Amino acid sequence: MRRDGCPVHWLGRFSIWCAMVIGSAALILPGYAGTTPKLGGGGSVATGSAGGSEAQDVSSQLEKCDETLGTMAVVEDQTAPWYHQLSQYKLGSTIPVLRIMIQQSNCFVVVERGRAMQNMMQERSLTQSGEMREGSQFQKGQMVAADYTMSPNITFSQKGTSGVGGALGGLFGGAGRVVGMVAGGLKANEASTTLLLIDNRSGVQLAASEGSAKNFDFSLFGGGAGGGMFGGAGGYSNTPEGKILIAAFMDSYSKLVKATRNYKAQTVKGGLGTGGRLGVSGGSTPASKEIQEK
Repeated sequence: MRRDGCPVHWLGRFSIWCAMVIGSAALILPGYAGTTPKLGGGGSVATGSAGGSEAQDVSSQLEKCDETLGTMAVVEDQTAPWYHQLSQYKLGSTIPVLRIMIQQSNCFVVVERGRAMQNMMQERSLTQSGEMREGSQFQKGQMVAADYTMSPNITFSQKGTSGVGGALGGLFGGAGRVVGMVAGGLKANEASTTLLLIDNRSGVQLAASEGSAKNFDFSLFGGGAGGGMFGGAGGYSNTPEGKILIAAFMDSYSKLVKATRNYKAQTVKGGLGTGGRLGVSGGSTPASKEIQEK
């Protein structure tokens, strides 16, 4: 109670409590704005590095090949709706992380067909202008062809798709208020992705795969206290959408590797691309001529 007899408003009490907590933290950690960064402390399932056919700290979930199958370029459809939606989550191109996976797997040799291609062509233009030093070795006939193109696609990505809190709250029953509040904040994050593998010489789709990933996150007091005093700082913070997408792409790529390792070419009687087996009356394809002969 105040001296004039009026009650102290609860927001005032809360403000005083916050000031005490912050003041205590300042006394405990004078001059510190945070902890020292830890190398390798963050990241996603796509970890490590690759140099040539050698890879380090590779995820055990990534499929690998003993024999390289050919050269590959990775190309995104930047006009697709999913590509523009990435910016909502402050995410950029999926190509860099996909290229890491590909090289670490040793299944394909990655060739540049992205923006760095402009720099490659710039060096060749400088050579043709005569500005390059003698012996720079930028003559024609050195670039490597891409045997295949891999095209990624995000088919489904959603944060907080499952109201699991109510189910868990019922499961725990009266086990305690804190447990109930934690369960109330539990959410499911899901993503589904596809990868297409195209033969660049024929244009034939050689393989396709779909992958997915799902995880759960929650925050302390997330459900029982209207969002809670600590938000995402207590318990487990929300997993970034990017990590879910990368996990889904790793699932897609590992399935694609399995498909290509067991690859068996599709065949069409009479030849591929010569009209197919579904002829029409009066047509000139082999299948159409068979109809006329019957």
